[in-house]
Amino acid sequence: MKAVRRTTRSLPGLLFLALALALVALAAPAPRASAATGVSAVADALRKNPVYVDPAAATQLSTADADALARQIKDADKPLFVAVLPAGYPTKNLFTDLRTATGITGLYAVRLGDRFDARADSSVLPRTAVQNLVTSGQGESAKTQLTDFTDRALTNMGGKAPASWGGGSTGGSGVSGTALIAIGAVVVAGGAGAYALVRRNRRRHEEERRAALDRLRVVVDEDITAFGEELDRLDFHPAEPRADDAMRADYERALNAYDQAKSAMADARRPEDVRAVTQALEDGRFSLAQLAARREGRPLPERRPPCFFDPRHGPSVTDATWTPAGGAPREVPVCAADATRLADGRDPAVREVDTDYGRRPYWDAGPAYGPWAGGYFGGGILPGLLIGTALGGWMSAPAYAADYGTGYGDFGGFDTAGYQGGDVSGADFDPGDFGDFGGGGGDFGGGGGDSGDFGGGF
Repeated sequence: MKAVRRTTRSLPGLLFLALALALVALAAPAPRASAATGVSAVADALRKNPVYVDPAAATQLSTADADALARQIKDADKPLFVAVLPAGYPTKNLFTDLRTATGITGLYAVRLGDRFDARADSSVLPRTAVQNLVTSGQGESAKTQLTDFTDRALTNMGGKAPASWGGGSTGGSGVSGTALIAIGAVVVAGGAGAYALVRRNRRRHEEERRAALDRLRVVVDEDITAFGEELDRLDFHPAEPRADDAMRADYERALNAYDQAKSAMADARRPEDVRAVTQALEDGRFSLAQLAARREGRPLPERRPPCFFDPRHGPSVTDATWTPAGGAPREVPVCAADATRLADGRDPAVREVDTDYGRRPYWDAGPAYGPWAGGYFGGGILPGLLIGTALGGWMSAPAYAADYGTGYGDFGGFDTAGYQGGDVSGADFDPGDFGDFGGGGGDFGGGGGDSGDFGGGF
């Protein structure tokens, strides 16, 4: 009986001890994943915190340095995800699988052994910008490389930090059950408001894009009209005595280009749709140049971009040195008339458009003219032509990539899903933005990348 009484008296103490142990377990840091953690576990960690260091790579980046990096990213409120993994970590489809598992639109950087690479959704950072950031920090220690990359990326990237990061310590410590309940209540209460905010932002983006298209429509209609007048002045008849099959084919291509341009403009719903219009006009003008050469018995012209100063001048005939106000000299394609003007020290005949500040050259008129110029000049040549101009600056910014295409390199399509940096898109993203680590098919080699990869720096 005495033994029973001693046991009974000890029950409150045992209950207290059990409760204390439970509270300690809740407050204790979550156990770190094992070395070579699976992609799902890495993604789960990144959904909670912007920086993840695998236990097997702990010597690369200390806990204090990782916490400092995470605080910097959170303070900047940007969707930048950093993972430090061991050298032997599997690389095939690493970025694509990580982006799929995380499900959050953002910029993903991975330090793997002494190698480094990154990928991003195009609405956050254009692929050329990602590649430049990656290559600028090769050969550095993990701390220096990741710090420099983070500093530069946060300055250039768009989007907002994901809500799942929340607040609290960045060191990975747990939170109490009460805190979790409170956080859950806040999330539920704010869900409707957040949804309304997202809808409002998307409506605003759509209104801006419609306004940009309206501004473009005036300029493109002028272009189409000018090309139609060229066709009227041509005075070519397919049945005329000197006409041959090649001439008739040139003429037919020009007419088809005119019809395609009108049809594409009638169907345009977004600024980036204008690229198809100006591309058709550029094709049509080259066909007219070929036709003129055949009729006059001259050698056929080589395929060159249109005159940089005004594409309505037709295909360029040479390159000339031009210096924009406040910019550096560069070679631009010019028509014969503008080449003569420049050689004589005169100003070229520049295409000006209406803006809120009066008539301005198209390269100083706003980001909406990026797709317009892209159709005429193509993605490969245009960035070099526009460096140092207002349009060149807009086109290299994340906001331009989000609103008017996937970047200045290719003038790709707009993300119709409307996801911005930090949005939870799940698996709804462009896999072309995320390739194998290093862009070399998953083997860390090369680094040159291909059309589906950002390249690397390996």
